[in-house]
Amino acid sequence: MSLRGSHQARIDDRGRLKVPAEFRRQVEAQWGTEFFVTSLRGEEALVYPLPVWEEFEEGLRKMGLFNPVRMRIQKVVNFYGQTQSMDSQGRILIQPQLREKAGLQKEVAVLGSTDHLYVQGRERIETEVEEPISAEELAALDALLNGNGGTTP
Repeated sequence: MSLRGSHQARIDDRGRLKVPAEFRRQVEAQWGTEFFVTSLRGEEALVYPLPVWEEFEEGLRKMGLFNPVRMRIQKVVNFYGQTQSMDSQGRILIQPQLREKAGLQKEVAVLGSTDHLYVQGRERIETEVEEPISAEELAALDALLNGNGGTTP
């Protein structure tokens, strides 16, 4: 099962995201109601089912304790991140620091991203997706789909 597509949603006055029903059904059935909510850039919230996040952490462990990339990623995701439980109404709290930095107030877009949810302010994402996909991005996609690892020849 793969999370895909997008839905409009709201962040309530207490900072809780109401997970769109279609995503909620899929996530609960496959992974349960525990999540790690974080960001890599502070411009969005990434809502990972806890079992998916734990797989990611296992990959980081393989990098070695003092690997600078591992150290940097852990610092950023833990700065923005918190473990959260979805309540009985399908809401997940997004911590105030991340909400403020990412501009997650009221209207947001929730996008499926295979095994997690990507949440961004509706105006910000609309601006981003209005930009056409570049020739370089299309070439990288073509290369990936044609088996040479995402690099152009």
